[in-house]
This record gives sequence, structure tokens and C-alpha cells, in this order.
Amino acid sequence: MRIAQIAPLQESVPPKLYGGTERVVSYLTEELVRQGHDVTLFASGDSVTAARLLPFSDRALRLDPRVKDPVPYQVVMLDAVREMAGQFDVLHFHVDVLHYPLIRDFVDRTVTTLHGRLDAPEVRRLYSVFSGAPLVSISLDQRKPMPPVNWAGMVYHGLPRDLLPFSPTPRGGGYLAFLGRISPEKRPDRAIEIAARVGAPLKIAAKIDRVDQAYWDERIRPMVEGNPNVEFVGEIDERRKAQFLGDAAALLFPIDWPEPFGMVMIEAMACGTPVIAFRRGSSAEIVDDGLSGFLVDSLDEAVAAVRGLRSLDRRAARACFESRFTAERMAHDYLAIYQALPGVRGRARRLRPVPAFDTAPSGRRA
Repeated sequence: MRIAQIAPLQESVPPKLYGGTERVVSYLTEELVRQGHDVTLFASGDSVTAARLLPFSDRALRLDPRVKDPVPYQVVMLDAVREMAGQFDVLHFHVDVLHYPLIRDFVDRTVTTLHGRLDAPEVRRLYSVFSGAPLVSISLDQRKPMPPVNWAGMVYHGLPRDLLPFSPTPRGGGYLAFLGRISPEKRPDRAIEIAARVGAPLKIAAKIDRVDQAYWDERIRPMVEGNPNVEFVGEIDERRKAQFLGDAAALLFPIDWPEPFGMVMIEAMACGTPVIAFRRGSSAEIVDDGLSGFLVDSLDEAVAAVRGLRSLDRRAARACFESRFTAERMAHDYLAIYQALPGVRGRARRLRPVPAFDTAPSGRRA
């Protein structure tokens, strides 16, 4: 198939540091290329891919100090996608909502993966207008606040099978790990309190967005500085992530919001590191309670889960990853969705070779 993958320009594909959506786009794109499809990636110019790359900024917009407003870059890219739409069998969007008015003429050959939370009040108004656009959710829980829309499918994220090596034992007995963003909904304060109550070391590897700087300064940094067992590592890249997660006794995922997926959970599982997750958002769909980790509803339950980690087999966590969360499975699921789109089926019928008719004289047909 001729497939267009349209990524956000805020981060490169894959991202240099933090960036869940762009990382998923990269894993999907590379797997589709590996399977023999003709893939074009619309992304920032510092992206790295085996697909055909069409860049619409020199580098990831978040890392370019010259960029004050990312929207003009996105609009220019989406206009180019509209002009080139006829070149592709299917167009897969990962860019939130700006593209909807531009795809009306070929919407039946598109799919949009919704990577973020969908409980904002504006969402209902938006999808009352664009209810026909084929959408993909990244968990079942993510769909709960949505009005009736055209769900084309649900696809859990996946990682390349060999991206993060299995670590059968955490080095030095391990520590508790927190990986992600410093933000109120991610609840790093809960992670610090859990570690303090069990007397375990905690390492926090996290990005601090400008919007969350005050939360860090006023709430989290004092907690870090007041707890000698807590180490703030900062934002880490993919190379450091394997060791950070692999050497951990467990990943703490103490969220307090409807997390649509939570990539870090399957990254930990790939390393064999169990996940202790609060039962919010998608966590109950990702973590097999008592197998790849524990699901908890309170700080007391989280403390008990840390103390019960020895009952878990790290090989079981890795097996859960391999059976459910590989990039190969993710690509297979998306290809099934692509092929079921009405516009893709119609195009396939038009391009299907006409069967050869037997032109032998009457009476001599086989």
C-alpha cells in the first residue's frame, strides 16, 4: 500500500528526548516499511526514517528557539498533504484536529489516531461537525467521554520487539522509577510519598514543560530536596531509557487523570520491570494485575504492592509485552483498519486487474 503518515512537528520522529506520539509514529512507520509498504512520512527535517521523508521544518519545533508559534508550520504541512492526497492509498493523521476541514474530499481514505485526552468540553462540539472522520482510539477507556463518532478501530501502541532488552534482575537490587512528565496529573508527589513510606530509593526521569514549571518549583522540587532517597535525573533519551527502566525494581505509574495509553508502562514491561499503576484511564487495559504488575486504588495499596514485588516474575512482564504490545502487532492492526476504509476498498476495486477472458473459438474452451 502507498501510505502517508502525518506527524506533529513539535518533536522529531523519533523524538530526541520526550515525545510519545512521535515515538509511536516512528515505530509504526518503520514497521510498515519493513513489511514492504511504500510509506511517506510528513515530519520535521531532523527525523530519521527508512520511509520517504518530506520535511516541513528544519528541526523539531519544540527545540528550535526561533519558533514562537508552531501553527503556521503545521498549516503549511497540511496544505501540502491535501495537494498530494491523490498519491496515497491511505493517509494516517497524528496531528490532533487541524486537518479535518482539509480532508473532506478524501476523508474515506483517511484515519486519525487520537493520541490525547478527549474529555475537554470543546471535543463534543468539534466531533458533532466532523463526526464522519474515521477515528482510532488508543484504548477503550479513551473513548468514554466522546459523542457518537465514526470509530474505525482501537489499536494499542507497540514497540519494536528488540528495542528494550529484557533485564532478568535489577542491578543492585533496583530502585523505584518514575518516568514521564512533571505535571499534576502524573502525580510525581505520589511516587515520592510511596518511596518514602517503604524506605526505597526513587529515581525520577522527567521532562518539565514551561506550563508545569511553577508546579515543579513550588510542589515537587521541595519534596525531592527534602527526601535523601529521591534522585531527580531529568529528561532522558532512548539510549538511557533501557538502563533506567531495566535496573528498576518497579515502575511507579501513580496517575490521577484519564491517561489514554501510557507508553512508559509497556516500555517497562519490555524490560521485564513490573508496573505499579493507579487504576485510572487505560492502566487496567495495559497492566495484567498480578502478572505484569499491580493495579492499585490508593497510596496504602501502592505501598503494599511495592512490598509484594517479590511475588512477581519479571519474565511474565516481558511475556505480556511480547504477546500484546509489539510494533509488529500494532502495524498488523492498523493495516486491517486501512484495508477496511471505504475509500481504500473502492480504490482497490478500481485498480484490480480485469480477469483474463478465454478468447478461444467456441467449442475449444478448456
